[in-house]
Amino acid sequence: MGIGSYDGRFDSGRVCLDLVAAGPMGPDALGRWLMAAGLLPPGTPLGAVTVHWVRPFGELRACVQGLVDARIDHRPAAPASAPAPVPVPGRHDGPDSALARLNAFASASAPPAVTAVRDDEGELVRAPLAHPECAALLAAVARDAVDLLTDPVARARLRRCEGDNCRRVYLDTSRGRRRRWCSSEVCGNRERVARHRRRTALSRA
Repeated sequence: MGIGSYDGRFDSGRVCLDLVAAGPMGPDALGRWLMAAGLLPPGTPLGAVTVHWVRPFGELRACVQGLVDARIDHRPAAPASAPAPVPVPGRHDGPDSALARLNAFASASAPPAVTAVRDDEGELVRAPLAHPECAALLAAVARDAVDLLTDPVARARLRRCEGDNCRRVYLDTSRGRRRRWCSSEVCGNRERVARHRRRTALSRA
């Protein structure tokens, strides 16, 4: 699904999962997503987000998706003693190759430095980045994924939406861990409508 179908009604709980939900993007959509996700402060010029940013963000998205899917599906990873495969750009053959690539993104650069300025009303806000860097933003998302996957409490809350044909993943922080859908307004409403139609059909039969 593209950036057009990713909106505020879906709250994944983590920026790395937001990237997976956003789906493939071109440079313009990627720039808007970076701004919407809070990775770029308002006022940051988006002209730096070029077509050269698209491939690495796509690779990072594939890494996160592969690792999260393996966790949710309880697929076994290679033993810790097994040597990690050499990561090949654009290719992800399993949890270990995705993990090697994720670690490479996380360690390639420091995340963007954050500074505070006062807005027109005197309130403190994040200062725009004069020269946003692709590697720094990739590192910010990759480190969020590393934090998520290495936190036993957080990763135990990973869930996949139960909606038909929906693969969105989120952290279930609801009371009682009863959240079933990525969005109650979208997938949840579709299921309620479908359930009503099935009951209506049965009553007529």
